[in-house]
Amino acid sequence: MRTYRELFRTPEFTPLFTVGSAQVAASTVSGLALGTLVYGTTRSPLLSALSMFGASFSQVLGAVVLMSAADRLPPRAAMTCLALVFCAGTVVLAVPGLPLWALFAVVLGMGLAASLGGGVRFGLLNEILPRDGYLLGRSVLNMSVGVQQIVGFASGGVLLTAFSPRGTLLVGAGLHLVAAVVARLGLAARPPRAQGRPSPAETWRTNRRLWSSPARRHLYLALWVPNGLIVGCESLYVAYDPRHAGTLFASAAAGMLAGDTLVGRFVPKWWRERLSAPLRLLLAVPYLVFLLNPALPLAVAAVALASAGYAAGLLLQERLLSITPEEMSGQALGLQSSGTMTMQGVGAALAGSVAQFTSASAAMAAMAALSVAVTLALAPGLRPEGYGKVSCAQT
Repeated sequence: MRTYRELFRTPEFTPLFTVGSAQVAASTVSGLALGTLVYGTTRSPLLSALSMFGASFSQVLGAVVLMSAADRLPPRAAMTCLALVFCAGTVVLAVPGLPLWALFAVVLGMGLAASLGGGVRFGLLNEILPRDGYLLGRSVLNMSVGVQQIVGFASGGVLLTAFSPRGTLLVGAGLHLVAAVVARLGLAARPPRAQGRPSPAETWRTNRRLWSSPARRHLYLALWVPNGLIVGCESLYVAYDPRHAGTLFASAAAGMLAGDTLVGRFVPKWWRERLSAPLRLLLAVPYLVFLLNPALPLAVAAVALASAGYAAGLLLQERLLSITPEEMSGQALGLQSSGTMTMQGVGAALAGSVAQFTSASAAMAAMAALSVAVTLALAPGLRPEGYGKVSCAQT
């Protein structure tokens, strides 16, 4: 499967694409509104960053206790219920006078639900598409993330001006409701991919099996850590330039969109391994310019260029699926998604803490340097020849 026409002709891909797009738009608009609301109240870069990305911390709990449900629940019912949970949570965040501790409790609760959502969604994608279509399908979903973030951050700035942060949060809740309706009406009723009841014990057992392979361990670390550190840079856009934070977020989304489009659709298979390592470094190196506290045009260019490096994740996910049994694919992808989101929360907290004692620009440069160091340290375990030696016994 190599064309977008083939992809969108595949039954159920279009509603799955629509559900994902609506949820990304909702989280983008809501995240910008929440970060602006918290920063305006507290003037704290750390709390502002955590309000936008702190939900990622609860993803680690979901990965430990909930993830077996990704393969053991009917996908349509799970996606519909999760979208309704996000809708209700966003409405609560818009309640006037909500204490800060309650706001963060709701954010963490929504993050716990989201930890299951990644496994359900990407497991269903792997089920809908043939194996050779996963990279293209996942790249299109990532492209949708880029487009929706560009639109969401641009329109979010307008909505904040027109409605206030709380009014903008209600718009986000409405988009989550749209996602729930499309999931219920557009997806077919499918049985779970695996037998048995979901449980923390089953989640832990499968996670240990996934983690037992050295090849998968290196892939998970490469997907989690450098990405999370760079999201720490992104979490400081509001503190770096409150007036133009939406522009920086939109340029990051545009760069990610460009990278995913090129890698997912136009780069031939024999080039992918050659590009994987350079893309992983590209994700971080341009952020080093923030040590010089650049003006907006240079900052926008650096952010867009760096974000093209997120396409490395597509190549690493393709490797991950190639060495993972089908019956564990949902949990494998859910563990990858939850780990990524958890590290994004860690990155946001670390970046916000550094910025508290230095400045937003210095913290962004420091996070970029750390991401480069981690990428170089993991490089030996990601050499292509190591993956050809993985036997079925390791899975």
